[in-house]
Amino acid sequence: MLEALQYDFMRNALAAAVLASFICGIMGTIVVSKRLVSMAGGVAHAAYGGVGMALFFGFTPQLGALGFALVSSLFMAWTTLKAQSRADTIVSITWAVGMAIGVVFSDLAPGYGGDLMSYLFGSILMVTKRDIILMSVFALILCVFVPTFYGHLLVYSYDEDYARTRGVPVNFLHFAVIVLISFSVVLMIRIVGLILVIALFSIPPYIAERFCRSLVGMMATSSFLSLVFSLTGLTVAYKLNLTSGAVIIIIAALVYFATEIFLRYRNLQRKKV
Repeated sequence: MLEALQYDFMRNALAAAVLASFICGIMGTIVVSKRLVSMAGGVAHAAYGGVGMALFFGFTPQLGALGFALVSSLFMAWTTLKAQSRADTIVSITWAVGMAIGVVFSDLAPGYGGDLMSYLFGSILMVTKRDIILMSVFALILCVFVPTFYGHLLVYSYDEDYARTRGVPVNFLHFAVIVLISFSVVLMIRIVGLILVIALFSIPPYIAERFCRSLVGMMATSSFLSLVFSLTGLTVAYKLNLTSGAVIIIIAALVYFATEIFLRYRNLQRKKV
């Protein structure tokens, strides 16, 4: 693996893995704590509509994905605030419509869709310096946003009604978090793709949640786990010539199942004592 670092694309992939781990660790923790996994999945799959439209109209798929993700996420944020009991239905409809629009425009697009598969399943080896710059800027935004609103995020993540009574700007945080999720999803496209991105947002934070007692601890642990999964997956994919995004998720899933088995075994042993 070390000899591969002489190539620019491998150095870009390594930098992307580090930045993606930090972003997923922070945003994934918020997503899991606030029970927004289904909404994050809705944003990810709805973004495919923007990819399809970009192929049809001839502009950058990443830009199309971002525009569609932002519009769909703001729509879901607004409608779920008005009708929280129907949140799952609204997310499901947005998810399905976005995917359908993407498929239709991809079918109508002239010629071959180029690297369309990389947007669906990811290709960390195709990450460019422009992608790394964008991820770095977004990571800096998170470094400002999270410390600034950490106390509010803590209350908002675990008890929204209590947060309102304490004067926390719940509506602002709700929209801000959804917008940040949208940017995170689009930036993760190159790493694991639109189809698998939700796994990277949910598996590391869920594992971290089982061992951490604070939100900041969960963020740190989740970022570390994401980095381990990304680097291990990148190494295995490079050695075996496999799709990196899929390998990363499989490794994360294996660790998740191993963690569940370990925790169940530990609980059984404690009960016996």
